[in-house]
Amino acid sequence: MEKFLADKAGWILKKIAYFKKIGRSGLVIAKRGGVVEYRKLKHEARILVKEKINQINQVYNFSFNRISIKNHKSRWGSCSKKGNLNFNYKIIHLPVELAEYIIAHELCHLKELNHSSKFWTLVSKTIPDYKTRRRKLKAVFV
Repeated sequence: MEKFLADKAGWILKKIAYFKKIGRSGLVIAKRGGVVEYRKLKHEARILVKEKINQINQVYNFSFNRISIKNHKSRWGSCSKKGNLNFNYKIIHLPVELAEYIIAHELCHLKELNHSSKFWTLVSKTIPDYKTRRRKLKAVFV
């Protein structure tokens, strides 16, 4: 046991430091969710996403095609050139303010399929503190 700990000491210390840093955000979500959890929460996530899209899109009035809830390993959402919006089911675990940021972000990609200054100006219409929310969101996935 002592040899194992000695061999892995560097790795253990890095992980402890990492989790101390992440712990400050108060929220950690595993990248890999099981299929059972996905099936359980997919419907609930769809309800949340549709509700928030309806609220946020009152400002933008963008048209889109399909809304999909997926089990992404490292993405919160995406928007296709065809106008399809995709969201990670784990959005259901987030504080509302972060979920709203993700949804506004993807909605704005319907108009600007990039991260230009025009894109961020659009996002700021509904999420004026998007920079703060973006930083918080980056600390969530482990």
